[in-house]
Order: sequence, then C-alpha cells, then structure tokens
Amino acid sequence: MANQYTDETIASVQAANDVVDIVGEYVQLKKQGRNFFGLCPFHSESTPSFSVNQEKQIFHCFGCGKGGNVITFMMEIEGFSFRQAIEFLADKSGHTLPKASETNKKEPSTEEQAILEAYQWLTKLYHHLLRHTKDGKKGLEYLYQRGYSDESIDTFQLGYSPQSKDFILQFLENKGFHRQTMVKAGLLTTNDQQNYVDRFQGRIIFPIRNAIGKTVGFGGRSINGQDPKYLNSPESPVFQKSKLLYNFDLARSEIRKKSEAILLEGYADVIAVHQAGAKNGIASLGTSLTDAHASILRRYVDTVLICFDGDDAGQNATYKAIKLLKNAGCTVKVANLPKGYDPDSYIQEFGATSFKENVLQASSSEMTFLINHLKKNFNLQHEGDRIRYVESIIGEIALLKSPIERDHYIRDLSDQFDLSYDALNQDLMSRIRNNSKNDDNRQDFGHTKDGNHLMNRRNQKVLSAYQNAERRLIAYMLQNAHVAERVKNRLGSKFNLEQHQIIVTYLYGFYEEGNEPNSSHFLTYIEDETIRKLIVELSMLDCSWEITDKEMDDYIRTILAEQTDHVRIKQLEQEQKLLEKTDPVKAAQIAMEILKIKQQSKNGASF
Repeated sequence: MANQYTDETIASVQAANDVVDIVGEYVQLKKQGRNFFGLCPFHSESTPSFSVNQEKQIFHCFGCGKGGNVITFMMEIEGFSFRQAIEFLADKSGHTLPKASETNKKEPSTEEQAILEAYQWLTKLYHHLLRHTKDGKKGLEYLYQRGYSDESIDTFQLGYSPQSKDFILQFLENKGFHRQTMVKAGLLTTNDQQNYVDRFQGRIIFPIRNAIGKTVGFGGRSINGQDPKYLNSPESPVFQKSKLLYNFDLARSEIRKKSEAILLEGYADVIAVHQAGAKNGIASLGTSLTDAHASILRRYVDTVLICFDGDDAGQNATYKAIKLLKNAGCTVKVANLPKGYDPDSYIQEFGATSFKENVLQASSSEMTFLINHLKKNFNLQHEGDRIRYVESIIGEIALLKSPIERDHYIRDLSDQFDLSYDALNQDLMSRIRNNSKNDDNRQDFGHTKDGNHLMNRRNQKVLSAYQNAERRLIAYMLQNAHVAERVKNRLGSKFNLEQHQIIVTYLYGFYEEGNEPNSSHFLTYIEDETIRKLIVELSMLDCSWEITDKEMDDYIRTILAEQTDHVRIKQLEQEQKLLEKTDPVKAAQIAMEILKIKQQSKNGASF
C-alpha cells in the first residue's frame, strides 16, 4: 500500500493531520469520555455508533465495522487511492512531498480522473473568459445587473462559455482529453450530424464542487433566450446530484460554527444569501431534497433552516424537505418568505438587513409551518374536514420529542376548535405508543460511561475464553512494544485464530524496524481490509498500557490450552468413530467427554 512514499513521509503526513479534525469536517463529533462520537458517514443510522480516538488516531464504527486511520478515512469517504489520500492530506497540512520514483511516478489514468481533470481545466477557462475576454463581457454585464459583486464572482468561480461550437472542443483536445470521455462527462454533446459541441455554449457557468472543493459538474444559466433556462451536467462517475449540495465545501466551516445550515433552492439564492452576510447557505441541485442530502446535513449539524420560495411549489417542497430532515434527526426551522418572493428577489427589493431580521431571524418551527400548510387541504367550514385536519395535526404532534412542545400544541388545538383537552391528549398518547412499537426494530446501541465501548447489543457475540484471551493480549501488544516482545518470546505466532496470527506476525516486524507503538501508523503496513478493521477494533478495546505477569500467564495458558484441547478432541473423535459400530455405549461416553471439553473451552464473555 505504501510503496509511493517512505514510512517516514507517511508518518509525518499522518502526524500533521489530526484524525478528529479531518473526520470532524465530515461528521459532527461530540466528546464523550476518551472518545468522540457521531453519526457514521458510511451507513445510515439515527444513534451515533461512530467513534474517533484522538490519542490513538483511529476511528471505528461499531455499527458497520468500518475503521482505520486518517489516511484510510479519506480513501473511504472520497474514494481516493492511497497516493491520492497522502497527497490530499499533505496539501492540507502544508507538507511538501518528495518526488516519487520514476516507476511509481504516475498512476494509470482512469476515466474518472480524466473527467475530474477536465472539469478543473474548464472551471479556470470559463472564469477567465468571463473576466478577461470580449466574449465574456455580455455574461459579466448580466451578472452585474443581477447584483453579483466581483467578490462573489471570484469566490464562486463563475464563468462564461462562448457561443462557439468548437472552441471548448479544441481546448479539451489540446489538453489530451478524448471526445467520447468528455461526452460521458457532460462537457460535450453530439448533434444530428455527429459533430461534437460544447454543452454549455452561450451560458453563464456555475461550477458545482464536491465536499473537498473539486469541480465535478456545471450549472449553465441561459442569458440569450435559450431553452432550458438552467442546464445542469448530466449524471457521471463524479457527479451524482442526489448526493451533492451546492456550495457545501465553502459553507461547511460556517455551518459548523453556527450549528445551523440554511437550505435554499438554487445557485442564485445561495449567492444572494452569501452576499447578504449568511455564509452557511447550501442548495440541492435542481432536484428535490433526498434521503442522502438529509443524512449528509445531519452528520454536520443539528438544525436546518429551510428558506424555499414563497409560492405554492416552494411550500410543497418545504413540506417534503421537513419530513426527510426530521426522519434524519434534524431540528427544522422554516423561514417566512412572502408569497411571490424567493431569497434573491426579496434581498434585491428589501435589502440584506431586512432579509436577516424579517426572514431568517423570524423563522417558525416546523410545527407552525405544518399547522398552516396542512390547512390548505381541508375546508374547515365542514365538520368532517375539521375532524380530519385535527387528526392529521395530532399525528404530526406525536412525532415531536419534547413533552412540553406536545402539550403546547395540543392546548392550542383544544382552544382553537373548542375540543376537550383530555380527549385530544388521549389520542396523542395512543399515537405515541404506536410510534414507539414501530421504533422497536431500530438497532439498540449502548456505551459505557467513559465512551470507550459502543456496540450493538442485539448482535453482540459471546466469544470463547481463548478468543477473548487472544484479543486482549493483542490489544496490549498494539500499545506496548515491551509486551509484544514478551509475548513473542513465550508464544511467538501460536495464536489459534488465523487473523490473529497475521496481525502479530506483522506487528513483530513493525517493532523490529524500530517503530514506536502507533496503531494508526501500523495500519499502513496492512493491505487486507478485513485485517485492518480487526486491528482498529482491538485498538479500541479499553485496557491499560501495562499488563501484569499473572494476567499474561492466564491469557497464554488459555490460548495454549485451546490448542491442547483441539488435539485431544481430534483424538477422541477418532476413537468415537471406531467404537460407534462395536461399542455404542463407549462411543456415547466419548461423545459426552468431547462435549465437556468444548464447553469448558468456551467459558468466557465478549469484550
């Protein structure tokens, strides 16, 4: 894995990038005891099972089993190769990497890498054309008329694609990009004559970046009457709209600082809100909010403020977004935009101060929005509709976590419709009980006071005594080279489980090379993902740095006893087989003896 750079270089890059800081850019972490916990970025969950240990510089999810160090985290979260992860982290920490050897200097170019490179080149080109050419003057004047500042144009790297069929084609070919690959990337299209042309010609360009700031798609805004008005890049290996949020890379630090994200509907709204001083605005990309979007937001922040258009379509989209965000575990607020306005048009007419004070700061709770929004579906002059409306609102109130909030809204319903508070509350309690029954299928996670152990209680396996002994012994060895040397002298690699044998063999070599105990660094020596996961799991076990002689003797005796028992069981099984036809009684006695040995060897509990 680590053949690109020396161990010293890798260790230096790791040391300069704290795993809590790097993971914290993708997951909202909270300190609990020795560890930090958050929602796992690799699988969907509502209860945090993802743990990061700053002292050992490793992470581990007790739900899905993912684990590793800061390098493997970037490989998993961004799909980087080992080399790409090292280079990304080195760049992030200001490290200058030595040049790789000629044999390893260049990785084979993949289609995905080619697409990414093309997008980076075109981002720069489109921005240059907008800023510094005669062709781009029309686009620049349009942006100024819409109220875009020079700072925003540069911050968001806005650009312009000229009204030319082959300018972009020639540029890409001169850079060595294949036409068909660029069609697949959505940068070029083919017409009826099978000619290749720029997909975005004659449009303002909005670069769409991923979480690490790399352009992966474009949004093109027509300024000369072309249809459609907005044109996005198509889905590609690097561009998946359902998993990307516009401006997330720039807004992320502000989202974390304010503990709140502003969810908007489009590029123009995000930039307008940014210019108004709210730097934590993001938007979905021409599609409705998805479960993936909601999960991403929940990992970073508790509260999401929805600020969609004030028309019926915007209000319907708000209703759907509330449901998704609540299911993901977010606290939701809704901005109060007047009907007929979007954030961009409101700011242009009333100004930034009014927008902040009368729209963002005057936001309502999601329940206030739902109470008003659901009224549109009922004719409250009719008794039947009134009852159905009240029942629908009680269903929403039952989803609230706070008893105080539930009581508040039930009393409001009681007063508004002159209904019995007790009757409404009885209906509410019934719905809450039903919701609780439905929640019983969710996984039950628990952790100790110091936050060191977090495991799925329902799937917890009870391990045999020798398995526990081997796991505990390796946990000590991973953090103490002296313990590893003592085990090596007494036990060598005579562990019963093959995976444990592999780990200790590599660990002996790791220490022989003069390395200090460092689970995070040790992981870079291991190619097999299953073994890496096990090393992380064992590194997370709660044990002290030193082990007593008695404890080590007990572990080693238990490990060796399993091997003796294994040999003895094999011998007895052979005797049993010979006696089954000639002496069934004796064969049965041997079977009982085998069972007794197996039961004795399994006396132990899981860690």
